[in-house]
Amino acid sequence: MTLPTADRAVWMARRATRDALATWRLAYLEETAVLLVSELVTNAVRHARGGDEVTLVLQAAGTWLRIEVADADPRWPRPRTPVEFDGSGFGLVLVDALAGKWGVRETATGKAVWAELDEGQSDEPRA
Repeated sequence: MTLPTADRAVWMARRATRDALATWRLAYLEETAVLLVSELVTNAVRHARGGDEVTLVLQAAGTWLRIEVADADPRWPRPRTPVEFDGSGFGLVLVDALAGKWGVRETATGKAVWAELDEGQSDEPRA
């Protein structure tokens, strides 16, 4: 999904994620996945330079979900440790805490930040 680098991008990405997870019967990952998508898209919209759009890719296989957000800025994100009362800077801290694994890769036009979830990161116990 291609998203504009505008405020509505995060809302659009959340909606698309909820719809995809429902279709794939992975709704039990919704809360965590939507939070990760929100953080990754917000970071790309706020900090990436060099383009007027970002791309969200969701891939699923069984109980595994990969979230990837690509932008045209070749600069990799620099995680920081926010101070207790900072109003921002917690995005990658949350991604690190919630994702099974995450990383950054170079693309032909910039970079992509990705995070993976599996059943172990579900919002609810599975029966």
